Amino acid sequence: MSKQSDSQLSPPVLSEGSDRDLRSESTLGELPLYVFQVDIKCESIAITRIFEKYPLLPGVILLEEGKFAGMMSRLRLLEYLIRPRAIEMFLHEALEVLYSYARREILMLSEQTPIVDAARVALRRSPELLGEPIVVKMEESSEYRLLNVQELNIAYWQIRGIETQLRFEHMQADTIQSEKMASLGRLVDGVAHEILDPVGFIWGNLNYVADYSQNLIELMAAYEKYLPDLPEEIVQLRAEMELDYLQQDLPRAMASIRNGADRLKKLVSSLQNFCHIDEVYPKPADLHACIDSALLLIKSRLSGEIEVARNYGHLPPVSCYAGQLNQVFMNIFTMAIDGLLNKAVNQKFVQEFREIGLDASPVEISSKSRIEITTKLTSQPASLPAAPDSRWVTIKIADNGPGMSPQKLQKLLASFSAEKRQEKETSLVVSYWIVTAKHGGQFHVRSQPGEGTEFEIILPLV
Repeated sequence: MSKQSDSQLSPPVLSEGSDRDLRSESTLGELPLYVFQVDIKCESIAITRIFEKYPLLPGVILLEEGKFAGMMSRLRLLEYLIRPRAIEMFLHEALEVLYSYARREILMLSEQTPIVDAARVALRRSPELLGEPIVVKMEESSEYRLLNVQELNIAYWQIRGIETQLRFEHMQADTIQSEKMASLGRLVDGVAHEILDPVGFIWGNLNYVADYSQNLIELMAAYEKYLPDLPEEIVQLRAEMELDYLQQDLPRAMASIRNGADRLKKLVSSLQNFCHIDEVYPKPADLHACIDSALLLIKSRLSGEIEVARNYGHLPPVSCYAGQLNQVFMNIFTMAIDGLLNKAVNQKFVQEFREIGLDASPVEISSKSRIEITTKLTSQPASLPAAPDSRWVTIKIADNGPGMSPQKLQKLLASFSAEKRQEKETSLVVSYWIVTAKHGGQFHVRSQPGEGTEFEIILPLV
């Protein structure tokens, strides 16, 4: 085969890439790539002239009978040519002679390789190879191109800068949101306190009003006993005010006012507990009171079709961040209620379709919608043989809703990982973080299609 001179070589071509708007998922195919391939029989002097003419060209792809044979970088070529008597030995010889001496490890990657992954691989090379270009294989054309490692490093740090900026903006947004929620919590706490004051006045005076009313009724009864002949004006006034009915209804009205004031007092207290801003250190709290407060706040969504069963065990006060655990309970109850309501709506539609004859499938008698809460003390074996067993508090919240498919459950569990939490923070992801990271506990989710979902929270007692 005859040697190829520089006049017969195709000039290098720089491909600008498909997109310069780099993102974390950008690939090597989006970077500037050099197209320069020669036969390995080409004279070395021809390649040196090409390198002299194109100073930014990082190297050359070597082909043998049209197939990939290797890569010679500009740095490696010049490094060998400046050695003593190297020009006499290699300059006018075929490039394969020089390549047999200068052969080095080649990093070859696909064009679909993410820039971030490629940069990490390139940086792990030995020090003498850090400046070597990267061979990029194009999938569609099966062509080989060269990537300047400096272009890769610039793109990598550009992406890292964008990610850092996004994390900073996300952190700023979280800080603003946290400050906003803290301000809202203080505002709600202040409003609740202002509501509690007049409620306290009403509650404190109800006993007196009830006693005064009863005394007046007894006084009127005494008047009627000793003064049976009443003047016409009093008889008419008594008939107009329906005194007999008033005497019967007044105790019921007082009881209704007492019940309303009691419900309002409990609601405002629950709102205060839910909006409570936790301090730096955890404090002992009654978990049953926290659960009851969360249930009271969503009582409007607990229609008569949803039954709540409380199976409370004997729990001591648990050292925790009560405000954050209130949020956890609220998130779980909200998800359970949404599932139960959706199930009820679907069953109602199916029933209506059956009544009009659009669905001939047999009728399934579904159980009443139910949320069951179970709390108990448990113990776990100690990690050291001589140490006592550790005591934990277990809280299970189970519903008989539609449940989740294995794929959906697996996706939910995967979202609890640190990588997924950065992408999307849902209410359950936040709940998992509060239980595990803030309280050193465990957060488990179990679900079967058609059999409901169970959330299990395990908190250390100490």
